[in-house]
Amino acid sequence: MPITSETGHGPNDPRVVLVRHGETEWSRTGRHTALSDIPLSQAGEYKAGLVGDALAGIDFGLVLTSPLLRARETARLAGFPDAIPDENLVEWDYGAYEGITSKEIRERRGGPWTIWTDGVPAGATPGESAADIARRAEALRDRFQPTLDAGEKVLLFSHGHFLRALAAVWLGLEVEDGRLLALDTAAISTLGYEHGRRVITGWNRVPGR
Repeated sequence: MPITSETGHGPNDPRVVLVRHGETEWSRTGRHTALSDIPLSQAGEYKAGLVGDALAGIDFGLVLTSPLLRARETARLAGFPDAIPDENLVEWDYGAYEGITSKEIRERRGGPWTIWTDGVPAGATPGESAADIARRAEALRDRFQPTLDAGEKVLLFSHGHFLRALAAVWLGLEVEDGRLLALDTAAISTLGYEHGRRVITGWNRVPGR
């Protein structure tokens, strides 16, 4: 179902539209992908086109994308080739856990693990902490807030863990609370306001599903 293209700004009008990039071979197999520049799969390219259909006719005052290939290609195939790269939109840096699955990480650690509660190991490739992600999310919010204040919509193309963390920060929660927000590839989510309070107005809507 397409996102509404109405130009009014009522209390439930979506203001920030989040798009997770389309499928890659690594995302399909559950391998943690941060800075590795993995291209979209054929299915990912197709779903990116469906994202474009869902967003057709909406005017955005600001369109930003992660500079990583999978996000930039999703933006291009969705009809936004001029999306502006922003380093704050890159995925959570997994450090030494890059390219391996959660199952493999748990086997390596010998116990339970999630990025939200356990983070990544220190060492030669330490990755990012939840505090690092919070700082990036807040900096990104500060960049797009003037566009919202001007009554215009914002569109962001990014990655699963970072977008979940951004939504948590938008709500005034801790980054760790992003664990409660499952997010599929090529999913569209929306953040907005209700009675002056920041809310989630739609979450994890995958066009064509």
